[in-house]
Amino acid sequence: MSRPRKYRRFSPEFKREALQRASADGITDKQVCEELGISARQLARWRDELRLLGVDAFTGKSVDRDEELIQLRKELAEVKRERDFLKEAAAFFAKELK
Repeated sequence: MSRPRKYRRFSPEFKREALQRASADGITDKQVCEELGISARQLARWRDELRLLGVDAFTGKSVDRDEELIQLRKELAEVKRERDFLKEAAAFFAKELK
């Protein structure tokens, strides 16, 4: 039985940077692909999408950065509260053992 293939996802910034790098003088698509670990076909697809859609290219299903930042900050605050609680519990039990 074959395992399901895992697809890598790239941010719009990554795609634009790859295309910009590939269009630089003296740099070939092959060099860029080897540097970034992507296939030449992938780079060609991104180039085609950019030509067809212009500024609307690479929107995908990504979460808005502001929304993601808010969610990550909430998660960080929760993890910090849990960490602090566990530190206090560890200190409490350490005192009882003495």
